[in-house]
Amino acid sequence: MNILILSEYILMGALAIYAVATIRITTRKSIAMGLVGVLGLSIAVITILILIQHIYGLGFCKDIATALVFLGPIGTIAFARVLRGD
Repeated sequence: MNILILSEYILMGALAIYAVATIRITTRKSIAMGLVGVLGLSIAVITILILIQHIYGLGFCKDIATALVFLGPIGTIAFARVLRGD
C-alpha cells in the first residue's frame, strides 16, 4: 500500500473523531457553542469529501464540498443576524 494512501486513511479517521467532537460541542447549552460546533462539523465533512474525491475519483464530492464551503458561512452569518434581531 502506498504511504500517501495510508496517510489519507489516517487523516480520514482523525477527521471522523474531530466530527464526533464537534457534535459534542454542538450539544452545549450556549447558542454560540452550537454555531461553533456546526461550523466545525461542516469543515470536517468538507475535508472528508475532498479526501474521498481524491482517493476514489468521485467527481461529485468536490462539487458538494464547494457548495458547503460557500453555504456554511452564509448560513452562520444569517443565523447570527436573526439571533441579534436585525
